[in-house]
Amino acid sequence: MKQLRNTFTERFGDLENTLSFFAPGRVNLIGEHTDYNGGHVFPCALSVGTYAIARKRDDKKVHLYSMNFEEMGVIETKIDNLEYDKTRDWANYPIGVAVMLKEAGYEINQGVDIAFYGNIPNGAGLSSSASLELVTAIALKELFHLDIDKVEMVRLAQKAENEFVGVNCGIMDQFASGLGKKDHAILLDCDTLDYQYTPIVLKNEKLIITNTNKRRGLADSKYNERRSQCETALKELQAELAIDSLGDLTREEFEQHKHLISDKVVQKRAKHAVYENVRTVEAVQKLNSGDIEGFGRLMNESHESLRDDYEVTGKELDALAEAAWQEGAIGSRMTGAGFGGCTISIVPEEATDRFIENVGRRYYESTGLEADFYVVDIGDGAKTL
Repeated sequence: MKQLRNTFTERFGDLENTLSFFAPGRVNLIGEHTDYNGGHVFPCALSVGTYAIARKRDDKKVHLYSMNFEEMGVIETKIDNLEYDKTRDWANYPIGVAVMLKEAGYEINQGVDIAFYGNIPNGAGLSSSASLELVTAIALKELFHLDIDKVEMVRLAQKAENEFVGVNCGIMDQFASGLGKKDHAILLDCDTLDYQYTPIVLKNEKLIITNTNKRRGLADSKYNERRSQCETALKELQAELAIDSLGDLTREEFEQHKHLISDKVVQKRAKHAVYENVRTVEAVQKLNSGDIEGFGRLMNESHESLRDDYEVTGKELDALAEAAWQEGAIGSRMTGAGFGGCTISIVPEEATDRFIENVGRRYYESTGLEADFYVVDIGDGAKTL
């Protein structure tokens, strides 16, 4: 924040009438590729995220600056002429949020100066974009005294990413960044947006995120392919079942009716969606009864299903998960879209240093890549500082 304050004064003059904000990144503990299948996810907000210092201007000018993209300088536009411009790169995310708020009828009639700084590791799949959207949304809410609740803010931030920026994401990332709660994860039904907080009580354990440092080249095309395979499975099951999504099925119902899915590969994709949704609900029950070991076993099963049935892991994520299992993780799995990105592991606290050293060594031996490790805490959602 000190650096960001200095940067703000360098770019925009003194700090008079400024407010400061924060919105976190997120990690999904379990429930992967269930969001677009009408299932549950179980993310938590992290203690890393995006910081912003902002103030209203007396004119219509909008000035945006990010310490993470210093080479781009100050991006300038006007509040009554906000349009998508590919050359603005990162700034399209905050601009998109302003556009969606205005389209929804919220009055933003003056310009703003905003300086941003994010400390989410780049390309790690911990949702820096949602964090940037939510910090902008909370800043505009406070600066313009908008009467908007957090869930509506989250919906509009997702809409900005879908319709303005053109990225087809589900709502989990924005939801976790907007409604996160310290030392809790959120069991979210992605269809209804019903949610409940579950305490994550780690007395003798640590959460460790490990970045494969493999660029996620395949993720987008394979993501779209998996989505359409699940849609095909759903249509074929609906011939005999009155269901709206794969998330409506129990394991038993799926096993009884899976013969309706003509393609064996598509059948495997649907199996993951159904089983992962059931696993996610069970995992929360384990946590509520204080069974961290049981939660960890379900994390491991989740990774195996993503590897064998959904086939979105790839050798780097598999190498990390297997190294974590060998080095005594209570549970470890890939998190995010797959084909690169990160794993999330629960590790006994006293073994943290040894875990990082040995998993890093094993991973390098099997892939030739250096992994990055982040010991993280579960933090609050978007807020004014």
